[in-house]
Amino acid sequence: MPEFAWPWVFVLLPLPWLCWRWLPVAQPAQALRLPFHGLQLRTGDGARLPRIRVALLALAWLALLTAAARPQWLGPPQPATRSGRSMMLAVDISGSMAMRDMQLGGHVTSRFAAVEAIAGQFIARRQGDRVGLVLFGSRAYLVTPITYDVDAVRAQLRGAAVGLAGRQTAIGDAIGVAVKRLRKLPAKARVLVLLTDGVNNSGSLPPRQAARIAKAAGVRIYTIGIGSGRVRVPGLFGLHLSRSSASLNVAMLKSIAQSTGGRFFRASDTGQLAEAYRRIDALEPLPHHGRQLRPHRELFMWPLGAAVLFLLLALARDWWRLPRGDIA
Repeated sequence: MPEFAWPWVFVLLPLPWLCWRWLPVAQPAQALRLPFHGLQLRTGDGARLPRIRVALLALAWLALLTAAARPQWLGPPQPATRSGRSMMLAVDISGSMAMRDMQLGGHVTSRFAAVEAIAGQFIARRQGDRVGLVLFGSRAYLVTPITYDVDAVRAQLRGAAVGLAGRQTAIGDAIGVAVKRLRKLPAKARVLVLLTDGVNNSGSLPPRQAARIAKAAGVRIYTIGIGSGRVRVPGLFGLHLSRSSASLNVAMLKSIAQSTGGRFFRASDTGQLAEAYRRIDALEPLPHHGRQLRPHRELFMWPLGAAVLFLLLALARDWWRLPRGDIA
């Protein structure tokens, strides 16, 4: 149903009449000095505006006030989904994430490309959660603060590049940066999803110490170890199988997850990676319905267009230079 957001604007409706009624009108003799003695300007009824022009100006003023009152079409109430959960994603963009040992859509792709595609879908499903993004390599950086705008978080992930934060892996620092942001929020459910393909070989905070800090702050950590078990690499005698994820510290990732009440997931291909995110979705259910909101659509452009049309019609006589007696 249509409603006005600012109905008090209509108190200005009599303003033009009040100005005409109470403001003094300058007399022709006071406003203009004529060089010819005895020459006078005609005053009286001839100086009045034609009635049709007065009506058009009045309609233009009414339409302008209607537009200023912000007419809106309000839809039916809809429940707003807010879970109260704060979820931070920490994604490894170290040099090893460029290794092409994953398959996506039947094509061989890099680890980070697979993460970007599957984690992007996971982020899009978290409507109702506050989501943030940390990228880490040799150092950890907060890229997107905690926000309900999951599309912005997804766009930041798509804009990331391997090696942007350095070639090494600072897992402990990534946990520390995420926990620092999560612990300041009043949310009861604080979650960190950490994805990496290596061991902690950079940074100033040891991963297990970071996990203890996370546990004290009430942050639950889900860890995902990505990377195929074996990959074909060129060698002296052609292609041969190599252990691409031999450096993955599975014991450390399991310890971090278990000590904080989370879980560890192994993702050696895109199917397991997608399954890991589906399991996290199930363990951290989507939000329940909260307070209700009413969607609205602005309608001010219609009365504003009508005001412009009425004003143009009122001024058309001056533009066309019609005789005074043509419009009465």
